Amino acid sequence: MLTTLANHLPHFRNTNSGQFFLMAGPCVIEGEDMALRIAEQVRRLTDKYQIPYIFKGSYRKANRSRLDSFTGIGDETALRILQKVGREMGVPTVTDIHESGEAAFAAEYVDVLQIPAFLCRQTDLLVAAAATGKVVNIKKGQFLNGEAMQFAVDKVQQTSSSPVILTDRGNSFGYSDLVVDFRNLPAMRAFGVPVVMDVTHSLQRPNQSSGVTGGQPALIETIAKAAIAVGADGLFIETHPTPATAKSDGANMLPLDQLEALLVKLTRVREAIR
Repeated sequence: MLTTLANHLPHFRNTNSGQFFLMAGPCVIEGEDMALRIAEQVRRLTDKYQIPYIFKGSYRKANRSRLDSFTGIGDETALRILQKVGREMGVPTVTDIHESGEAAFAAEYVDVLQIPAFLCRQTDLLVAAAATGKVVNIKKGQFLNGEAMQFAVDKVQQTSSSPVILTDRGNSFGYSDLVVDFRNLPAMRAFGVPVVMDVTHSLQRPNQSSGVTGGQPALIETIAKAAIAVGADGLFIETHPTPATAKSDGANMLPLDQLEALLVKLTRVREAIR
């Protein structure tokens, strides 16, 4: 399934290794130095373990609990940093968009356009993303099962030849928790598109009384191993040198210095099931 992605993504290396691919980076672009530092370290590790890699970073966070939450450093500034990361690190890049008018603008700077889970049913947004010709990563809504994502795939594929990735990020459980139903991964994979497990966001605890989303990062390894074991093509992991100081989603991030140990275990799981 990675062949189609490789044909559309510049610098998508290691695609013949048989390993899962990784979408990883900070939740939001906080600055150029940090973005380059994270990308450089993750690229070094993914090359070491022959893992195809896409750098992830949001240029703006539109879905925030509180009005005073950090949203970004400026759209064009952040997008230019993403572009620089891709060019200097030699990796494809992904960022999320929130309205149809953002698609063409963001597509000038990145290789993959990501549709947030809450917006996966927004027809105009999906069509606009597809019309750019970029790869489109659609996150499954927390309110949907895997089978329902067929219609999101159809909207993109009936608009253009843009490759589609589907990403699971858990399902709502009550009002302030998420659970992962691993049946969704093979259900979405049956559509003939690569399927990714968003490990860190699936461990969020949203809607906390403080207005700051909580998380369970201690379970990152558990969710990641299980996803690989049931056939996920890729993993999505937000990582940061110091999650406690991250400007967004620090509660469920993986510390950057713990990434290598995790990748060692995950590559072994992948090799065991191949």
